Amino acid sequence: MATLEIRELSVGYGPVRALRDVSVDVPAGAITAVLGGNGAGKTTLLRAVSRTLGFHRGTGTGTIRFDGRPLDGLRPAQVVAAGVIQVPEGRQVFARMTVADNLRAGALGARGGRKAAADALRRVHELFPVLSQRAHQRAGLLSGGEQQMLAMGRALMAGPRLLLLDEPSLGLAPLMAAKIAETIQEINASGTSVMLVEQNAAIALRLASTAYVLDVGEVALDGPADELAASDEVRRRYLGVVDETAAEDAAQAEGSTRTLSRWSA
Repeated sequence: MATLEIRELSVGYGPVRALRDVSVDVPAGAITAVLGGNGAGKTTLLRAVSRTLGFHRGTGTGTIRFDGRPLDGLRPAQVVAAGVIQVPEGRQVFARMTVADNLRAGALGARGGRKAAADALRRVHELFPVLSQRAHQRAGLLSGGEQQMLAMGRALMAGPRLLLLDEPSLGLAPLMAAKIAETIQEINASGTSVMLVEQNAAIALRLASTAYVLDVGEVALDGPADELAASDEVRRRYLGVVDETAAEDAAQAEGSTRTLSRWSA
């Protein structure tokens, strides 16, 4: 059974249609990736799930169910209480607050009271030791990678059953992006389902068991992540792999042009 079921979701911002009849399943205990270029509708999809579309003047139709319960009509706080937590693109930490206070803010939505919050804090410090070391430092003084850790740690303080991650590797150096990817695997291994929105298709397809490719607001491709990673179209458009035959043809054409130039001189 899928933890999250999205059916025929269409979303618009005024006259602009951002999503068209999108259907996505996030299996329980799995990592599901959503890929696509800028403007494909990835962030809008997460906003629809977390019920934050209204903050961006978006409206939608379709159905979204979490563990069989409709999320339609719920307030964002109710979605959080149900165990669905979003880490937004751009990290969006509280820059003037300390690291510790940022984490406490995440615990305001925690299920299970003080003990659950204390257990969550220990887990966050295990995953991100630097957050313990810099607990009294202002969040705005952290590096980009450390702020991403803090944003994820703050979300984990609420005890998510489903974690919505929006471009967690965006703007990070390759080594830091790899560390974040490793941590996502650890979070998932502890039983948290993950819906991962990423432009970095190589990272996303390596982590996920299932993936969807959005193109101009529609699902263009979907299937097992390893099969999509082997797809020529995905490799060409999202992994930066040039078709080998085309590359050979281009090289031959370039060689022919040089030969012609020599003979024409």
